[in-house]
Order: sequence, then structure tokens, then C-alpha cells
Amino acid sequence: MQLERYDLAMQIALLVLTALFQGGDAPKAKDVSALLTPIREAHDLPGMVCAVVQGETLVATGAVGVRKRGSPDAITIDDKMHLGSCTKSMTATLCARLVTEGKLAWDTRITDEFPELASKMDPAWLDVRLDQLLTHHSGAPANLDAGGLWGKLWTNKGTPREQRMALVVGVTSRPPEAPPGTKYIYSNAGFSIAGAMAERAMDKPYEELMRKYVFVPLGMTSAGFGAPGTIGKIDQPRGHREDGTPVEVGTNADNPIAIAPAGRVHCSIVDWAKYVSAHLVGEKKRDDGKQNLLSAAIFKKLHTPSGKDEPHYAMGWIVTERPWGGRVLFHNGSNTSWFAVTWISPEKDFAVLVATNQGGENADKACDEAASALIRDHLGLPDDAKPGADGKPKGPPEKTDAGKKDAGKKDAEKDDTEKKRDGNG
Repeated sequence: MQLERYDLAMQIALLVLTALFQGGDAPKAKDVSALLTPIREAHDLPGMVCAVVQGETLVATGAVGVRKRGSPDAITIDDKMHLGSCTKSMTATLCARLVTEGKLAWDTRITDEFPELASKMDPAWLDVRLDQLLTHHSGAPANLDAGGLWGKLWTNKGTPREQRMALVVGVTSRPPEAPPGTKYIYSNAGFSIAGAMAERAMDKPYEELMRKYVFVPLGMTSAGFGAPGTIGKIDQPRGHREDGTPVEVGTNADNPIAIAPAGRVHCSIVDWAKYVSAHLVGEKKRDDGKQNLLSAAIFKKLHTPSGKDEPHYAMGWIVTERPWGGRVLFHNGSNTSWFAVTWISPEKDFAVLVATNQGGENADKACDEAASALIRDHLGLPDDAKPGADGKPKGPPEKTDAGKKDAGKKDAEKDDTEKKRDGNG
């Protein structure tokens, strides 16, 4: 009964949050498209969108360019953008909700959810916990090449749950890349195993759980999985390769379904802002009687790095310091055909989000420059100020891939990349 009252209070509060983003008594968001125009043009990107949130209010948005290179269809703030590895914190948020309900625990082991694998997996995996998987400290590998697993995931025709189970079996049958709990290794496989654990705990597909526990409560009506759009129609943006070539919607336009918990979410920039806002205000104890998506203590858990190694990685967030924002949360994501980045400053109570429908180095730089421009504009800093000039958090090598595509697959079949390098941010 107590849990039911909590859920009802939360649903009412989140309806209020959704109303703030959809209009109601909130002031109309400022149009900052002009800030994006020179950046998009300088880096020759097809389209670019952005948003700024202050607390629970959407205060600025912008959209410039087109949905598909060579097409006249303008990109809009309501279009669905692929978020790549920014999916990771959403998976951690799902797991946190299940922890709150008592369906999982942070110390739930892989073998607790998959006892039938205990005799088949490498012994080093036996005590690996959920919290280690969600902080890249489980020993899960940086790529899925071993034993040809990456290629097998591309050709697996099973259900989403069956495909993720194949990943769990394939990864745990080999020794971890490092002793669990000892080393940061950026791993899409680790988050995918965590998603599979949630599936087993609830006996529901990961995608269904995300809708129930994250998307629907936050009013993220545009959220879904994979490359957005309809084949043969330019009803949503198309992703573009680094050389600017459009990528048509279809099986090869995104990563295998097996790694959905690590990087297959898409949604509009406005809906993504709702999610980011939930994390922005989540650590604060409310005095207005409203209820956040999770308790302040759980949000702090999600935002607390594991270990002292760099980057300081929490559950789907890199945590660092910036002069303009104090302690900030950061993440970016790309499936090599899109790029997205967000910076959150709980101390200054604001966050910026940027996304583009092209992947590669220019997209990375453009999103950084746009984020810096939004930060300067929001804080009223001079144009020559560079809020992120001291660089992104130091992380692994330039690309940490889910796994390289099978040599026999088409170029459109991509691996998820996460770039964490020095640069403007």
C-alpha cells in the first residue's frame, strides 16, 4: 500500500513536470537557433538541435539544417534524434527504479538472475554485481570481437531477450578483461548484461521496461529504439556517416538489438530534456510536496563515481568539475551516424543538450562548440569565454567500441563509439 501511494504521488508530480515542458504556465522557450547556425555550417553538418533546461523548465531550444542531406525537409525540435551511449544512464535509471521496488539490488550478481549459467561461465564472473556493470568496473570487455561474438550478434534473429541472452552467454564464457572491481573499462557489454538482468528480474523485455519505468512517467512520448523514421519517407532525420552520406532506415542503420541497453534510444531533444531535468533536480530534497522519479538518495547513488580511477564514472555519467558549473555530469554518445552530448550542473541548476544527425570528428567538435555557446548564452558570459576550454574528462583511448564490425558486414553496420578526449565542452 505504501509503495502504491508513492507511485501515485510520483505520477502526479511527473504530470506537472511534463506540463512545464509542454506549455502550461511556463514561459515560452527562447529560440537559440542562431547560435547553432554558424557552428553547423562551419562543420558541414546536415542538421543540429539543442535545448537548455533550468530546473524543471525548458528555457531554450534550437534547430537548424535539414533531416537528410540534399533534402529540403527542415529538422525540428520535435524530431527524433539517436542518443547513442547517452542511453546508458537511462538503463541505470531503470535499474534504480527496480532497486526501489525491491526487484533488484545493487549487489545482485549475474548468477543471482542467471543461476543456470553459473556452471558454464568463467569462475571470475560468479560474483560480479549489478553496480559494477553500471560503472564499467565489472571486467566486461571493451569490445565483443572474441570468439566472433560481435558478428554473431549481427546475424542473430531471435527475440530481443534471446539476443541479449546470447551476449550474456558469449561474454561470461570467457574470462573478464580485468579482475572485477579493479579497473575502469568502458564496456557496452556490461550495460547490456545489466539490461538483461532487469529483463530476467521482471520477465519483460528491456524495451517494455524502459517505457514503463522511464519514458511514460517522464512523458517521453517520442522515445523509442533504433534509427528513427520510415523507409522511403523523410518523416524523421536520417543519420549520416562521417563523410556525410545518409544512412537509410533499416536493420543496418543501428547497432545490434543485443546492446540496446548500452546505446539504442532515440527521442526528441525536448523529451530528452525532460529526462535530463529529472537528473538535474533529482538530488535535491523537495519542499513542495512533489515527488521526483527516484529519491534524492538514489539519484546521488547514480551520480557517485565508482573508485578513484579516471574518468570518474558513475552510473551512466562522467562526473567532473568545471569553473562555470562546479560539479557537473557529462556524457556523449554516437553510433557513428549521429552524435549527442549533454552537460548537467546541479549546483547552477541548469543543463545543456545538443544532438546532430551525423557522426564522426566534426560532429563531435560541433556538439562541443554548441554546448559551450549555450553555456555562455545561459550564464551571460562574454563571447570569448570558453567554459569547456580546460577539456573533457580524461578517459580511455579516443574510441571505446562495442566491438568492431565483422569484416564481412556492410559499412552501414556500425559499432557504438564513445569518445572521451580532451577538447571543448
